[in-house]
Amino acid sequence: MEKRDPGSALRLLWGMEAAGTRGPKRGLSLEGIVDAAIAVADADGYAALSMKRVAEELGFTAMSLYRYVDSKTTLVELMSDRVIGLPPAADPALGWRDALRRWAVTEYELIIRHPWWLEIPMVTPPLGPNNMAWLNSGLTILERTGLPAGVRLRLVMNLTLFVIGRMRLSVELGQADTEDDTFDSLFATMDPQRFPAVLAAAAEGAFQDDEIDWARADFEFGLDRTLDGYEQYVRGLRP
Repeated sequence: MEKRDPGSALRLLWGMEAAGTRGPKRGLSLEGIVDAAIAVADADGYAALSMKRVAEELGFTAMSLYRYVDSKTTLVELMSDRVIGLPPAADPALGWRDALRRWAVTEYELIIRHPWWLEIPMVTPPLGPNNMAWLNSGLTILERTGLPAGVRLRLVMNLTLFVIGRMRLSVELGQADTEDDTFDSLFATMDPQRFPAVLAAAAEGAFQDDEIDWARADFEFGLDRTLDGYEQYVRGLRP
């Protein structure tokens, strides 16, 4: 079992601890290790990630990696903050709603490039500098509403939980290979007296439209309805 220092990832992320202080190996660096780990996860998924596999990717032994990062858990925290990247630059021409929508869509687009990110167990709040930049950006956007800081924080956290939760469900559902004729067979067996609304929707083609990217469309639909609620909430609190 790996011996992990719970504070190691934060110290590395925030530059409070120099990487490789336990005897750096020529040709290795913390940046290179994180890059290699992301490459492994991108190629073969989160389940394939291990210190041994990352070391093989770099041409070293797993023990060499432990000179830079004390555990796989710490490495995953570094990877998580790296792939989330930075939020979009502020655009003063946008109102707070449009700016917050752009914030959420950008988060979606960054995460979907690395879908394994959604498989990372979230046992503690993400506290790396990139994640803090996202939080700072969201809070700054909502300053325009005049809401108190505590309320703005709740709104930002609720929005990012919507993004992550919706994406996690979409990715998991996308792993199932369900053909259109499966739905056709199911609808054919349904009692129209018991499921009239479902069958009416099916008759109108609501469940079948190959031209639509359902994952993206459903995400944006839910996002817009969430922001509708935010707008109504802000409007209701103004004198």
